[in-house]
Amino acid sequence: MSIDPGRVRERYERVRAEVGSRVSVVAATKYVSVSDMLALAEAGVEIVGENRAQDLLAKHAAYADRFRWHFIGHLQSRKAKDVNAICELVHSLDSPSAAARLEIPALVQVNLSGEASKSGVPQDELEAFLAVVPARVVGLSTMPPLTDRPEASRPYFRRLRQLAESLDLRELSMGTSQDYRVAAEEGATFVRVGSVLWQG
Repeated sequence: MSIDPGRVRERYERVRAEVGSRVSVVAATKYVSVSDMLALAEAGVEIVGENRAQDLLAKHAAYADRFRWHFIGHLQSRKAKDVNAICELVHSLDSPSAAARLEIPALVQVNLSGEASKSGVPQDELEAFLAVVPARVVGLSTMPPLTDRPEASRPYFRRLRQLAESLDLRELSMGTSQDYRVAAEEGATFVRVGSVLWQG
């Protein structure tokens, strides 16, 4: 995949305009090569979100100061040290063992859909989880079921916002390329977009 900086800049600015100034746009770079990260930097992308600690290390080594770094994948406790050293925020905390080693702010990932294939703390276990984890939790995140109808994600986003409000948590990471507009309407403070920025 070769990424054109001009196209990314145009799409990035469009997404930012669509979600509004209170929402931070995180470019999800799971499928972006180290060399293609340069195009994102040239396009003016400010925040990148990486799924794998190994890829995070490689990309940060090449572009350390070009981006603000977030971790958006499943966080293993043995990788927390690397994430602490590089990132300003974790979007996907769901393990007490990882929380015990985390030194940066985090969002707890909540599995609202009940899908076994998805990581996250079940909604009915969330308060108990928050009561015991030592990490600095500043908000919540979720991934609704995959759909080609953005409106299908709205109930999940609304429920996450209501949960966060009930727990006095401010940050909400929800919405991807498929449904980021709906997420913004429902109160997202972060959207994680990838393919909408560079594919097609």
